[in-house]
Amino acid sequence: MSAVSDRLPTFPWDRLEPYKKTATAHPDGIVDLSVGTPVDPVPELIQKALIDAADSPGYPTVWGTPALRDALTGWVERRLGARGVTHRHVLPIVGSKELVAWLPTQLGLGPGDRVAYPRLAYPTYEVGARLARAGHEVYDDPTELDPAGLKLLWLNSPSNPTGKVLGKDELTRIVAWARAHDVLVFSDECYIELGWEADPVSVLHPDVNGGSFDGLVAVHSLSKRSNLAGYRAAFLAGDPAVLGPLLEIRKHGGMMTSAPTQAAVVAALGDDEHVREQRERYAARRAALRAALVRHGFRIEHSEASLYLWATRGESCWETVAHLAELGILVAPGDFYGTAGERFVRVALTASDERVAAAVARL
Repeated sequence: MSAVSDRLPTFPWDRLEPYKKTATAHPDGIVDLSVGTPVDPVPELIQKALIDAADSPGYPTVWGTPALRDALTGWVERRLGARGVTHRHVLPIVGSKELVAWLPTQLGLGPGDRVAYPRLAYPTYEVGARLARAGHEVYDDPTELDPAGLKLLWLNSPSNPTGKVLGKDELTRIVAWARAHDVLVFSDECYIELGWEADPVSVLHPDVNGGSFDGLVAVHSLSKRSNLAGYRAAFLAGDPAVLGPLLEIRKHGGMMTSAPTQAAVVAALGDDEHVREQRERYAARRAALRAALVRHGFRIEHSEASLYLWATRGESCWETVAHLAELGILVAPGDFYGTAGERFVRVALTASDERVAAAVARL
């Protein structure tokens, strides 16, 4: 076991524990803006669908029910503007993190292969490469990478942690480059419903991919849009030549979404009103926190989408974390996401209105 665990970096969130204790000691309690876990209720229609499917004694299938696949294909066409999406173009997954962590292994990557991801990025992209013993590297512009041996290119728009959005022209250029060099593209689009000052576009949109899904897979999650982080509900959409083998591998591994969760996803993707309501909650929290941080001396960069504000006071991220912890506010240090983030902190919008108001008052 140590041979596997030794490949991995120190779990970053453990380093935040002393600052969490400081913030928790505040007389008015902690305002936790660090992890970004949803706090608002699961919409009632989704809870009802889960409950109605609770009597599910049999094993679910990895590919999901036909009703689930219909819901996935319908949403991808309606929301992302994709065309010609069939059941072969979609695959349910058990939350997006497990996919990110195990994808290089499931693709058969290993020593001599390379995985690339943004310079500021979700740490699990690197973890996935390490688990597969593949090489890994960061980029500012992926088209400047050496394509030799590059087997997997991660895109992330809107970005975690920065909230940066890749525009349609930029995505089109990257997709064309990747195809020219036979590089598989996985696009992490889990925050696509949360554009504030930009309208995020998917790699599955025909204006980006020319009407072909070849070499492209998009990753989507219901954790943030529908408050379903606890349900582990996510899915892939894109090239059937990639998803077909992944389906077979995941069948052997028993990587199946529970039957009640599948029913809940059908309900969630069939309703846009709860997404609109949740967006309004986040928009109000974002506006309040952003204004308070700026008044407190912070500069906000990017942050045009997603559930975070990427903020700096021009000092070490850990100095900022310590300063805010004294105010009872816990945030994530930017170096969790790469050395380029060492002077930034990531401030999540995922706290109740009351806790956000408390943070604003303290700032």
